[in-house]
Amino acid sequence: MVKFYSYIDDYEKLKFAVICAKTDGKFVFCKHKMRDTLEFPGGHREPEEFIVDTAKRELREETGAKDFTLEPVCIYGVKEGNADETYGMLCVADIASFEPFDSEIEKIIITDILPDNWTYPTIQPYLLEELKRRNLA
Repeated sequence: MVKFYSYIDDYEKLKFAVICAKTDGKFVFCKHKMRDTLEFPGGHREPEEFIVDTAKRELREETGAKDFTLEPVCIYGVKEGNADETYGMLCVADIASFEPFDSEIEKIIITDILPDNWTYPTIQPYLLEELKRRNLA
C-alpha cells in the first residue's frame, strides 16, 4: 500500500528518492542490466545526504541527465505486509540534455507509452497516479 504525505516528523526516515523524469514531454524510464522491466530513475539515500541531492545524484547516475530541473513533490510511504512503513521523496524532473553514463542501468527508454512491465508494480504506478492527480505528469 502506498500513502502520500506533505511532511513527516523525521526527515531521516526518507530512505529513497524516485524521480518521474521527462524530456521533450516524454517519460524517461530505466532498464536495469539484471532485469527485463522498466522503472523510474531513483535509489537509496547515502548517509548524511539531503534527499533532494539523492534525487539529483540518482537521476544523473541512472539516466546520464546533464542539464535538468528537479523539484520535490511529496513524501510517499510504502507498507507491505507486517513490515514497517518505509518512506521516500517523489520528485519530478525535466531533462534538457544527456551525457554518457555507466551504472547498473543498461539503457534508458524515452517514450510517451507507460510500461506494462514495471519493476515495482505495487509502487511506481501509484506514484504516477499521484502525479497525474496533481497535474504533474
